[in-house]
Amino acid sequence: MTATVAALTAAVIVIWWCGIAQAYRPFDGTDAAVVDTGDVEIELGPTEYMREGSERVLFAPDLRVNYGFIPDWEATIEGDLTHALSPDSPATSLVGNIASLKTVLREGSLQQKLGPSIATELDVLLPGVRDEPGAGVGLIGIVSQQWSRAMIHLNLEAALTRDRHADYIVDTIVEGPHDWPVRPVSEFFYERDVGQFETRSGLIGAIWQVKDNIAVDFAVRGSRVNDHTAGEIRAGVTFAFGVTKGPTPLEGLAAMTQLGRQ
Repeated sequence: MTATVAALTAAVIVIWWCGIAQAYRPFDGTDAAVVDTGDVEIELGPTEYMREGSERVLFAPDLRVNYGFIPDWEATIEGDLTHALSPDSPATSLVGNIASLKTVLREGSLQQKLGPSIATELDVLLPGVRDEPGAGVGLIGIVSQQWSRAMIHLNLEAALTRDRHADYIVDTIVEGPHDWPVRPVSEFFYERDVGQFETRSGLIGAIWQVKDNIAVDFAVRGSRVNDHTAGEIRAGVTFAFGVTKGPTPLEGLAAMTQLGRQ
């Protein structure tokens, strides 16, 4: 009976932790898919480096948490804890805080169906700490198409920034074959914050799909912001687990213990 209880307990834990991590780190854009209902997906950059003009910044961590709360919908919260390496900048600040709702409008190739997948995302731009006061809002349209040898994701965004400027973004992600263990990736990004800045950037990197629910990424990004250049090194991990697909491990242990007593 003890061996049976141990085996069943292990099965409960495996089932509870099951999930699929699609790894939309290290991009600025996203794809036209959402996390499975009842799953949490965490995109984590433990330590990342950015240079923009004379400024040097560490992101530690860069964090995004996605939760599939009902079919075809996910909620997201994200933010970056930054540590300035330049003496004229705040030592530590919390920036890029966004709360989002994303939904799939049309199921397509990303959902194993025919044609493009289409989604939309509503972003609420939250105030930062020691940076980015105020709040804003953004709306993104996303179209994705997956073929046997490549995937492409197009993002079009219009936003009202935290300081009340119009902001427009066009973003394209290109990926290698989805069934490759390590697939090459690239991203082409354009942003115009009206009256403030204009950014053009390119990213190249790779995603290693370690398991269905674990992916590791690495990329470098170069950009031109108005009249100066910027560069980033991005590396991190995406992992997923279920939170409502049956009992938790503690509940499973209690149930198996009770079964063992009977």
